[in-house]
Amino acid sequence: MKIAFIGGGNMAAALIAGLAGKLTPGANIHVVDPNPASLEKLRQEYGVSVAAAAGEPVAAAEVLVLAVKPQVMHEVTQQLLPLLQAAQAAGRAPLVLSIAAGIRAADLARWLGGYQSIVRTMPNTPALIGMGVTGMVASCGVSAGQRAAADQILRAVGATVWLDDEAKIDAVTAVSGSGPAYVFYFIEAMQQAAQELGLSAEQGRELAMATFSGAAQLALQSTDPVAVLREKVTSKGGTTYAALASMESSGVKASIICAVKAAAARGKELGEQLGAAG
Repeated sequence: MKIAFIGGGNMAAALIAGLAGKLTPGANIHVVDPNPASLEKLRQEYGVSVAAAAGEPVAAAEVLVLAVKPQVMHEVTQQLLPLLQAAQAAGRAPLVLSIAAGIRAADLARWLGGYQSIVRTMPNTPALIGMGVTGMVASCGVSAGQRAAADQILRAVGATVWLDDEAKIDAVTAVSGSGPAYVFYFIEAMQQAAQELGLSAEQGRELAMATFSGAAQLALQSTDPVAVLREKVTSKGGTTYAALASMESSGVKASIICAVKAAAARGKELGEQLGAAG
């Protein structure tokens, strides 16, 4: 599989690390980025070919991974349009795989002259260590083979969840795309509480990190719903009961749900704003 990455930032680098020499040889991966230092690092580490601007290797690719900032996506698609048109004239229809937040497939299609072989995705930052989860949705022009290729590429950095409606991407963005920040926020609070209770900063960090990691693994490996797991460690009148009762009276769960919904609403709003270009 020949894959061209448009953008060589952190998420692209994570995907390349999971793909090179595994799904496809590094020599089959081409990276376009204006930053020469980023390109040289990727070339040395993974044996990929690199360029400062899109050219023939992009037109020859079977998959184009759009990994640029959402704010420059319209400009980038205008540079890619003639290359896609050349590929189509040669009887090929590369898969366009977008990992850019907020950019709707319909807007990508419009900017690319009505092109429909598009898969829109929403990965998250744990992909940087191969433990991400990505929401994915395919446009009408995506073949079964292209869908499988997209799944293989994103599975190189974690799990994938396919959606039947692109509108649900905003919910994915709110839950898992932004989700790591919620976890870090809670860890911060636990560490601060540990220090206020007399533990050292290092002790608080170790306890909070191990607790989150262990609890997440327990939830993954258990057949019990998380509500049941919570109940199993909550004895009536005990310490956990006191903590959870305090959270409930403070509206913590309701606040988290409200926050996730706010993120989803902002995701929809950003999609409308970014899609207004062109």
